[in-house]
Amino acid sequence: MLLKLQQIIVKPGHQMLLKDISWQQLENILEEMGDKRAARISYSDGWLEIMVPLPEHEKDKELIGDLVKILLEQLQVDFEPFGSTTLKNERMRQAVEPDTSFYIQNQAAVIGKNRIDLNIDPPPDLAIEVDITSRTRFNNYEILGVPELWRYTKQGLEIFVLQDGQYIKSQSSPNFPNIPIIELVNEYVQQCLTIGRSQAMRNFKAWMVNNL
Repeated sequence: MLLKLQQIIVKPGHQMLLKDISWQQLENILEEMGDKRAARISYSDGWLEIMVPLPEHEKDKELIGDLVKILLEQLQVDFEPFGSTTLKNERMRQAVEPDTSFYIQNQAAVIGKNRIDLNIDPPPDLAIEVDITSRTRFNNYEILGVPELWRYTKQGLEIFVLQDGQYIKSQSSPNFPNIPIIELVNEYVQQCLTIGRSQAMRNFKAWMVNNL
């Protein structure tokens, strides 16, 4: 018996795993799901995982993304934000949707684009995953060649840098050299949760004025 996608319900904080999914089936599923959806997908060589994040996951994602945007603007670095756009490469049989992503070094290559095709486009320079209930799919990002991956968990921020095809944990960010990214993100995300986003962002901007 075949089920239609709209008949399947995945509750927030849960995942559903499907096997033997062809690339064309993946494309059909993505089209049927549409762009305006809460679910995130991860696909690797026939295995498809559909995940629905919890509300707190979405809040942390927005806060960290805002911090990155403010920092890049303060540094006067050109960038293109791509949010949770689907990163996919048919030849590699890989697809993943980060919580948010940024083109920094390669921003000129994607100006004006609404969708990314890693068969022809470079991967984002920075992808960010918030792991409140699910684990980051390192293999997807490694195979797709994303040079820097941030993972934020209940324990704080971790930075991973791609070296020889594998992620190595790092205490610094190649995209933000000489800036204590881990300490900054951890501090100001916590400030957002305790004193509110507006005041925390004002404090962050004040820190940048005094330290950059």
